[in-house]
Amino acid sequence: MSDHFDGKKFFNPTLAEQFSPGFSDVFEMMKEGRAKWPQAVENRGIPRLDENLGPDAVALTFVNHATFLVQLPGLNILTDPVWSMRASPISWIGPKRVRAPGIKLEDLPKIDVVVISHNHYDHLDIKTLKKLNELFSPRVIVPVGDKGLIESIGIKNVQELDWWESVEIKDDIQITFAPTQHSSARGLFDRDRSLWGSYFVQNTKRSVYFGGDAGYSTHYAEIKNRLGSPDIALLGIGSYAPRGFMRPVHMDPAEAVIAHKDLGAKSSIGMHFGTFQLSAEAFEEPEVKLQEALKDQGLPHDTFITLHEGETKIYGAGQNNETISESRPLSSVYQ
Repeated sequence: MSDHFDGKKFFNPTLAEQFSPGFSDVFEMMKEGRAKWPQAVENRGIPRLDENLGPDAVALTFVNHATFLVQLPGLNILTDPVWSMRASPISWIGPKRVRAPGIKLEDLPKIDVVVISHNHYDHLDIKTLKKLNELFSPRVIVPVGDKGLIESIGIKNVQELDWWESVEIKDDIQITFAPTQHSSARGLFDRDRSLWGSYFVQNTKRSVYFGGDAGYSTHYAEIKNRLGSPDIALLGIGSYAPRGFMRPVHMDPAEAVIAHKDLGAKSSIGMHFGTFQLSAEAFEEPEVKLQEALKDQGLPHDTFITLHEGETKIYGAGQNNETISESRPLSSVYQ
């Protein structure tokens, strides 16, 4: 029993009335219609995975959706890795990717740690996790309630965390599991039986916040108060329409900018857009609306950016924003 678990299910203390989108909501969205996405999109990012990182540096490579490769000196972390063609329990139906991952799975450097934010299929991909385990046997960190699922596919090095629990990865690197406002389920009968959340990764020089999936709430300000402001925040900007049922669980770009400010992040990078069509908004809309929100909030456009799938960005000593591959042109989101 806790402020987010009633003995049977997890819940969001930030919501007066609990809400988790169900199949009826999805069917209603499909009936109302969605913007037409392209069937295939070519990636433009150029990954740089073997850079010699100094003690003050962190390299971030956007793979796709909510999958980032986070490289700290001597440690490689993958967030919510998904390389499968569909975000679905069934191989021939369900949301299908419109672009390939920005890095081929076999081209990854040695992965030391995998963090999973929650168990939805577009964030916890069994096929990908099995392959990563075969290649690297990484340490896998999951929310409370998901350890049994990960162990059932043969992964032994698994650790569950509750909100605000931390784990020491190396002498100078700590990962803390932090709250989000979201939900969980992989089937009809396990709704909210496991937890959801975000991760605050910190070493002595740099900190990265991986926001997972989240509706906007007070938890961003609470994270800043308890853990400090991250150097870089990875925040969702897509899968937000229709707002009627998406608002509690997914931020729109304007809310993501407010979350960036609540966190006090020095820089933010958008994610959770442009790979799987999970909602009703147009393909280009999240990036367009992100720029509009930054202008409305009076923030420089490079404060909160997006990367091409496969693009690597290094943040290092005295260089807040060093890009070492082709940047996503600002104008491209309006074309």
